Amino acid sequence: MIKVYVPRDSAARSVGADEVAGAIAGLEGVTVVRNGSRGLFWLEPMVEVETSGGRIAYGPVSEADIPSLLAARFLQGGAHQLRLGNIEDHPYLRNQERLTFVRCGLTDPLSVADYIAHSGFEGLKKALTLDGGAIVGQVTESGLRGRGGAGFPTGIKWKTVLDAQSDQKYICCNADEGDSGTFADRMVMEGDPLMLIEGMTIAGLAVGASKGYVYIRSEYPDAIATMQQAIAAAVAANWLGATIQGTDKSFDLEVRRGAGAYICGEETAMLESLEGKRGMVRPKPPIPALEGLFGKPTVINNVLSFAAVPYILAASGAAYKNYGMGRSRGTLPFQIAGNIKQGGLVEKAFGITLRQLIEDFGGGTFSGKPVRAVQVGGPLGSYIPASQLDMPMDYETFAAAGAMVGHGGLVVFDDTVDMAAQARFAMEFCAIESCGKCTPCRIGSTRGVEVIDKIVAGVEREANLELLSDLCQTMVDGSLCAMGGLTPLPVLSAVKHFPEDFDKPSQIAAE
Repeated sequence: MIKVYVPRDSAARSVGADEVAGAIAGLEGVTVVRNGSRGLFWLEPMVEVETSGGRIAYGPVSEADIPSLLAARFLQGGAHQLRLGNIEDHPYLRNQERLTFVRCGLTDPLSVADYIAHSGFEGLKKALTLDGGAIVGQVTESGLRGRGGAGFPTGIKWKTVLDAQSDQKYICCNADEGDSGTFADRMVMEGDPLMLIEGMTIAGLAVGASKGYVYIRSEYPDAIATMQQAIAAAVAANWLGATIQGTDKSFDLEVRRGAGAYICGEETAMLESLEGKRGMVRPKPPIPALEGLFGKPTVINNVLSFAAVPYILAASGAAYKNYGMGRSRGTLPFQIAGNIKQGGLVEKAFGITLRQLIEDFGGGTFSGKPVRAVQVGGPLGSYIPASQLDMPMDYETFAAAGAMVGHGGLVVFDDTVDMAAQARFAMEFCAIESCGKCTPCRIGSTRGVEVIDKIVAGVEREANLELLSDLCQTMVDGSLCAMGGLTPLPVLSAVKHFPEDFDKPSQIAAE
């Protein structure tokens, strides 16, 4: 029986993967496996055929290509214009350091047996033999920091919850992935969901929590369905639920659908939503690690943070710490989007530069025009000019430059972009998505749109630029959460690096 792999990832499905799988499934002697995506999105749907010489890939494949592929004997790895060769040798994959995404695209996401055959549950096996302090110690030694944007040391957060005294503790995974240009969380949940389950279970064992929730954005129906099926499979195989693998350890996991609001990606707003309330930010203190879900000590991390934990437990914290630079340890799955020729996911150790990601992996802009700006860290991230593309991806380096790594999403713009329009978009986005609880965010963003409109129209330009700066500082100092506190980053970076875009009337007069 010949195995043919066709991704079930929603990105691949959006360009016809289901139709391709259907056409191949009817062939005699062929088994179709719906795997996750490898992250080479410009080649989707990418079909892989298992041969004695490895998995031979073809892509992008459409349903109309199937007859010519069959004529070229693609089931035996035959030559065809869509043939990519052994996919493991593809430069885009070969030059990555895949720790978190090592199985994504390789296995059947819902097969526990396949997961175990590819080193799955090795971290959980080890965790079942350790006490909570030892598990937290490994995570602390690894140097893992929150991959959701804040970069807070994961070990410190877990230690706080471990030391808290309570009759109930919770593990919450923030999978409300709403940042522009990000899709790594979705890829994990659709392509290797058992890894996320394993990471969250290890977290439960580490801090003494018996219950966990995965809060998935409502716009991810495929991820929600896949996670629910994967949880059921893990329970059936006794890797989740009561007396895990015959031990006295137990952990239950539930999927909760998000509220369709960007603000619910903020951890306390997410907790409010999980409790059945409107998603609004809570003031701190108390911190969620002490009083979180239903007032109980709660570990909140995002998908990529939990997904890094199985490797850390299996290989050791020291092994994970060998990757990266400075205080940014391990790897980060960078997501390249926007005006880019080869959009997709690239997992590399911290320290790689923006230029390497955009040019070496992304192949430059899709339009062929020069890069003018890159927004890193979602809609609240700074716009980085082309002159700073050699800046290494590192939390401290980015912070010193007034930027943030965030969730690792890159949105690339060529030299036709209007940066004044992008600055206005940031303020408008905040005005729409603000929960409305604090005045600096709710009112400041609305006034920000008005001020930018006046600047671009040439109305008292210098005075309004100063007003915009003051307004942004008020939002930074007075906002309850990062929604209002970070919105000034893209606005002020656009003004700083692209001042000419805010002086259009002067340009017109000069012409």
